[in-house]
Amino acid sequence: MILTRKDNKVLTRSYLEALYHQYNTMEGKIDPILFPKRFSKYNDIEAAAFISAVFAYGNIKQINAALTKLFLLIGENPVNFLQSFPERLHSIEKNIPGHRFYSPEDTAALLHSMSKIYTTHGSLEILFKQCLKESENNFKNSIHLFHNTLRAEAANFIGEYSHGLRFMFPDPDKGSACKRLNLFLRWMVRKDNIDFGIWKVISPADILIPVDTHISAVARRYKLTERKNISWAMAEEITNALRKFDSKDPVRYDFALCHNEILSTAKRRKSL
Repeated sequence: MILTRKDNKVLTRSYLEALYHQYNTMEGKIDPILFPKRFSKYNDIEAAAFISAVFAYGNIKQINAALTKLFLLIGENPVNFLQSFPERLHSIEKNIPGHRFYSPEDTAALLHSMSKIYTTHGSLEILFKQCLKESENNFKNSIHLFHNTLRAEAANFIGEYSHGLRFMFPDPDKGSACKRLNLFLRWMVRKDNIDFGIWKVISPADILIPVDTHISAVARRYKLTERKNISWAMAEEITNALRKFDSKDPVRYDFALCHNEILSTAKRRKSL
């Protein structure tokens, strides 16, 4: 069932809570988070989640096709795969998939970058903690440092900052909403039937909603934002509006709002 509001103008807490509880299950859902849900160990979940979030743009069929190919290569132990990636590269490079703006070389650069992080830091959470410290707990600056570290390692692998790598690791200082990294953070920081909640380095109160076309459409309809273009400022504005409903966990409504909008849009198109 798709929940709708007749006035299409004002969100209420009761509506949001009903929507949240309706969608707080993976049963019948198609979403990139299903790939990290295959794993049970902390580091494997984290690594699989980051890779899945990086690929989470475009048509869901394209996303699933690319991730299916990639996880066939990665196998049952993502972190072991990443740590041994330099030795594996020659035997698997022909099978590394691209995805839309990412060439296979960009994907290989992502794996190389993650390999370096896990070898040097032990986990992405430890790296993020370091970025928080260096930025004096400024969330936006932490994202900037985190992406810069990963992008630099990836660029070292292919010898340039390709278009794919710039898209893969966008910069909030240049206005990017950083949707895919904020999605990854939602998965890692929040805890319910959808999100893992395995990171302790940052609070759910401090993360931003991952803004894509679906969330931006919902947010404009319910006047959670006055902005027209998807940006970091829009993500901040929408999150601040949702804090009025849950100050400790404003991003908890993201999955429900996004999936309800996807179903609503599909239903409207069918009726045309």
